[in-house]
Amino acid sequence: MASRLNTKHKAPFSYLVILAFFLGYMLLPILATYLFSVATRWDRTILPEGYTLEWYQTAFASSYFTITLRNSLIVSMASVLVSLLIVVPTVYWVRTRLPEAKPLLELLMILPFGIPSVVLALALVQIYNMPPIARSPYLLVSATVIFSMPFMYRAVSNAIEAIDANTLTEAAQSLGAGLGPILTRVIIPNIFPGILSGSLLVFATVFAEFTLAKLITGAGFKTFPLLLVEYTRKNGSVAAALSVISFTIAWVASMLILLVGRSGKSGRQEHAPTH
Repeated sequence: MASRLNTKHKAPFSYLVILAFFLGYMLLPILATYLFSVATRWDRTILPEGYTLEWYQTAFASSYFTITLRNSLIVSMASVLVSLLIVVPTVYWVRTRLPEAKPLLELLMILPFGIPSVVLALALVQIYNMPPIARSPYLLVSATVIFSMPFMYRAVSNAIEAIDANTLTEAAQSLGAGLGPILTRVIIPNIFPGILSGSLLVFATVFAEFTLAKLITGAGFKTFPLLLVEYTRKNGSVAAALSVISFTIAWVASMLILLVGRSGKSGRQEHAPTH
């Protein structure tokens, strides 16, 4: 009995040790990058010798900063839009009309995880090596959609599985609604938290994608990750500042995902029947 009590007292401490190790492993590199981005010099002492915002000013003053940020935002938002147009109707149709195709769809959504981005980029460049598609932003968006589609699919699929799509569809059809109104007025509002979560995941993934942008468009359509890598060869402090900016965008996206999840959960609880 005493040994059981000792085990119960030791277990929380071991969990805290594991949690502290995990947090340190995840946060220390980010903290070090942030310190390096505001350090005047940090190569002779344990802590930075001084602090400055000069590297952020240099990053913002770069003529390519606005261009690459705009390009990354365009590619990210275009990837989100195309993914939504493909995934939402497909998942809905398979869920309500063609459930036997779900295993095949699940397999197709796993394939992007098994195909390296280098292979995907080189294959698309070889197949679509013709103007005006070759080396164009359109080809880059196609690649990023394929690469990030599993994130959108999983979020939308889980959201549709959580609602009774068949009953909602039958009720809307009994009122004379067609496929378009059913999707836009019935299904999408009910799975909106899943759609937004998938959109944010796709946005964050595409925004930080380097390999596809480098191999498909290169300098012809430079994105934010390409600028960051360029500065790692020129000025590590400016590269650290750009990394912090990229981290900030990812953190904002993550916080939005958490807020969406909480709002969706609270909304379901409010609409839940009470007895």
